[in-house]
Amino acid sequence: MAEHGQRRKILHGTNFAVYTLVILAIVVLCNWFAQRNDHHIDLTPNKEFSLSPETMKILKGLDRPVTLYAFDRGNAFRSRRDLLSLYSSASHYLTVRYVDPNRDPAVARKFGVQNYGSIFVATGGRHIQASDSTEQGITNALIRLLKGEKMIYFVQGHGERDLDSTARDGYSQFEQALKNEDSAVKPLVLMRTMQIPANATMLVIAGPKNDYLPPEIKAIEDYLKKGGRVLAFLDPGVALPNLAGMFANYGVTVRSDLVIDENPVSQIFGTSPSMPLIMSYGDSPIVQPLKRIATLFPLSRSFVVNSGSQTDLTLNSLCSTSGASFSVSNFNPNMKEVSYRPGKDTKGPLVVAASGTITNPKPAPQGRFVAVGTSLIAANAYLGFQGNRDLVMNMVEWLASNEGLISIRPKKSVAQRLNLTAQQMGGLLMRLMAIPFCIIIIGVGVWWSRR
Repeated sequence: MAEHGQRRKILHGTNFAVYTLVILAIVVLCNWFAQRNDHHIDLTPNKEFSLSPETMKILKGLDRPVTLYAFDRGNAFRSRRDLLSLYSSASHYLTVRYVDPNRDPAVARKFGVQNYGSIFVATGGRHIQASDSTEQGITNALIRLLKGEKMIYFVQGHGERDLDSTARDGYSQFEQALKNEDSAVKPLVLMRTMQIPANATMLVIAGPKNDYLPPEIKAIEDYLKKGGRVLAFLDPGVALPNLAGMFANYGVTVRSDLVIDENPVSQIFGTSPSMPLIMSYGDSPIVQPLKRIATLFPLSRSFVVNSGSQTDLTLNSLCSTSGASFSVSNFNPNMKEVSYRPGKDTKGPLVVAASGTITNPKPAPQGRFVAVGTSLIAANAYLGFQGNRDLVMNMVEWLASNEGLISIRPKKSVAQRLNLTAQQMGGLLMRLMAIPFCIIIIGVGVWWSRR
């Protein structure tokens, strides 16, 4: 009997050892598989723990070694590894170095580090400091390092949008968005000089209240013929015969109308019919990332796009309204009623944004332009709506020939809260307490059965 008991103990011990080895083997295999297949699932609404498509596109397009330097105290690096490791995992060209300025002061002096938490992007002997340690700050520094600075001039003198205004119809947020993506922004009183500066990457016409003079139009046309780039926001209810004539020469008819869209989907967002919600996009690279994202065009006019027989011109319809829309012809702000008038107004879909590429005689590079039916799309009140910011900034990147930077940009973090009533909290606590209690009951039952 004693011998039989001894055998049972040996058998139980052997089984325990085998089970332990099997579990250890499974854990080791899982760790090995996780290291070989480094994937994670991000369930946050704005994908806060994943890199944005814009950042991924830049990293996938790297063709030279780039190093991210994180300068901080040694015990503070852990908080930065989650984000920075995503960068190094996305491209074998990018590496991350964690430097403690106290232990490696020579490297800190080389980069001119002033504060703990500074992040620098370096390649080929050049380095740029990120504005902050967020994805947007790091990616913008990477863009500046790889692409260089854009010089963007905003025409002034005709009642255009105010770059410094923080009001709802101001452009301060648009200006800051441009600066965040490495653009120098300057005003240009074109009627004084009658020429575009030679260092201009592009010219922006932001909702003029008065038409441009013929010499100004000629200066813009000469600029386009030399490979210049123009972004024009043209509001409805403003007579712009000279500007409209310039775009007509390039196959885009600027209509004197107001777009009304009675699409019921707009009611979900609480917008009015005079603020068309756009879900229909063309084939241009500008709008490719926006296929399932809505944009808003408050108080917009429309365009007719027709290149005709011009072989040196390529046009694209970027954004179109729904079939429930119509165009109020000869619109003026003094109209008291706006409704569809058969035989006079035009049924949708209607084009509210268009782009054009001009093939100039060599050696001049191609010119590019984008025409948008409203300047409010980039105003402070509407720039943050759904895809508006991405659309406007993609227009800028396309005009600057930075097609590789056209994408969806990093979104701001969203605070996530679980709101529970007292009754719900009590029920949750009871369920949480029941789990260990059940385990204890089961354990006692197993012990008792073995006895």
